[in-house]
Amino acid sequence: MIMGNEKRLDIGYQRTCDCKPSHINCLTAKEWLKCQIGVWQFNYEGRDIRDKKLHPAVFPISLAARVISLFTHRGELVVDPFVGSGTTLVAARDLDRNAVGFDLQKEYIALCEDRLRQLALGASSKQLAIQDDARNIADYFGEETVSLIFTSPPYANLLNRERKNKSRRGDLRKNEQYMEIEQYSQDPRDLGTMELDEYTNAMGEIFERLLPLLKPKSHCVINVPDMWWENERVTIHVSLVEELRQRGYELRNIIIWDRTNIVNKIGIFGWPSNYITMGTTFEYLLDFWRPSKPGVERA
Repeated sequence: MIMGNEKRLDIGYQRTCDCKPSHINCLTAKEWLKCQIGVWQFNYEGRDIRDKKLHPAVFPISLAARVISLFTHRGELVVDPFVGSGTTLVAARDLDRNAVGFDLQKEYIALCEDRLRQLALGASSKQLAIQDDARNIADYFGEETVSLIFTSPPYANLLNRERKNKSRRGDLRKNEQYMEIEQYSQDPRDLGTMELDEYTNAMGEIFERLLPLLKPKSHCVINVPDMWWENERVTIHVSLVEELRQRGYELRNIIIWDRTNIVNKIGIFGWPSNYITMGTTFEYLLDFWRPSKPGVERA
């Protein structure tokens, strides 16, 4: 396990492929075409973590693999500021990308390392999990060395409340998650303890520090949902788009992650007087990049 406050990391960040300099990835035209549809759907595989007791917020390896393969070349460097269960690192290992993930919680770093130990070593790449605050990530890398930031951060205080399972009916409502608080921790540095305004500002501060690490025209993809709180929609994705624009990022795309194929059984919700879309059936992938410097194109 690597702890914080150590010297800058010795990790590769240059392409090891033979792609043309103008290409932003190693994909073929046919593979690229599959990514152009703005609604994505993924399935879980055997290596995925589904047990919320291990981590309350997970996503498929195939999602991380799609983003990494779309915005990087082999050998380049991926950073996940909120690495959680380590799915980004697993996908990076599969695709032979260097990757570093950060998390506040020791148990999640241990989980990442355990998952990586179960995989074959990358051909020439390295994947690391580091226990440290995302606010300190800039200490680990030189400027313009990162080709992709990809993360699924805490969703403000969405998980920091008792789960009521209102969308479920009968015996399905009172399952093992009923009335549980699934928030990662009560550490005051943890973004999952914060209400929206504080959360948005904290995210802005973190990503402002990350921006100089990105190569010009390299991408930053953030997976977030919106949430309902006291019968009002809290538009986390809108707040983050506005905040990161103010911090120097340019929004390029908003992709919908269609989760209808992987959600658990659901009951009727809001009928007959209050129409509310089922939040568990979709999330956002907010795709930003670092604008290029005047007269400079990405190498």
